[in-house]
Amino acid sequence: MPATVPDLSTQPDTPALRLVEFHDDLARDFHDINAEWITSMFVLEATDREVLENPRAKILDPGGAILFVEAEGRGVVGACALQKTGPARFELTKMGVRETARGLKAGEFLLEAVIARAETMGAETLYLLTSHKCEAAIHLYEKLGFAHDAQIMADFGARYDRCDVAMRYRPTA
Repeated sequence: MPATVPDLSTQPDTPALRLVEFHDDLARDFHDINAEWITSMFVLEATDREVLENPRAKILDPGGAILFVEAEGRGVVGACALQKTGPARFELTKMGVRETARGLKAGEFLLEAVIARAETMGAETLYLLTSHKCEAAIHLYEKLGFAHDAQIMADFGARYDRCDVAMRYRPTA
């Protein structure tokens, strides 16, 4: 996976997309973007609330990262976090795009950037947990190099009640 983010600004009728680093003024956006998609399909679990209400303490301070995608004229439309769960091990978590921005390829733009960031942070294992109900997201994860992984499910799947899919990033040579 290249360490650069694609330039989608030249595609017709697509607003320019830009990567934005977390800063405290974006904590509410991180919460709201994720709460929107989670509550549309599931319920916010205790672990969700912990992370969404304390992103600095739960994600950044332990060595993770939070990235956002901003669409020209629309502001911040998506968010994703890398949560450090061990030496050289990261969970790709809390990835969401506002419903009003679906179809802009913001999720793909953001996912490519987060994968590149994980690589620069020295991730040897990059994984995610999700639900079979998130079909579009699973398709995107597969498209960008994630594969279903029973060991990840066994090791981490109990973290969320809604989790029945676990995937590990397997970069192509």
